[in-house]
Amino acid sequence: MTEHIPAGNVRLKRIYEPAAEDDGARVLVDRLWPRGVSKERAALSTWCKDVAPSAELRQWFGHEPSRWHEFAERYRAELKRNAEPVAALRAMARQGPLTLLFGARDETRNEAVVLRDYLLGR
Repeated sequence: MTEHIPAGNVRLKRIYEPAAEDDGARVLVDRLWPRGVSKERAALSTWCKDVAPSAELRQWFGHEPSRWHEFAERYRAELKRNAEPVAALRAMARQGPLTLLFGARDETRNEAVVLRDYLLGR
């Protein structure tokens, strides 16, 4: 059994929002760098491309709301096969606040939402 991560330790934020003092570790979880965001403005702790959905899955989903549930299911399957970066994120979340950064416009249907729930064992 893995050590419990407090739900408040894993946060979500669009990368276009300004960095905040209480963000803790800021991790970009997109495979592609978001347009118009400088590395300085992003204020990242790390860019975890390896935990992002595969290019094939991302392209298939295309942020189409009707594909959301299937996307989440497929992405969770990818995360199960990708234990090392997931374990690294869990370790960061146990140490304090972890803000998962994403570029998608849809704040309720994106990979960071699935990843947060996966990290928290939901």
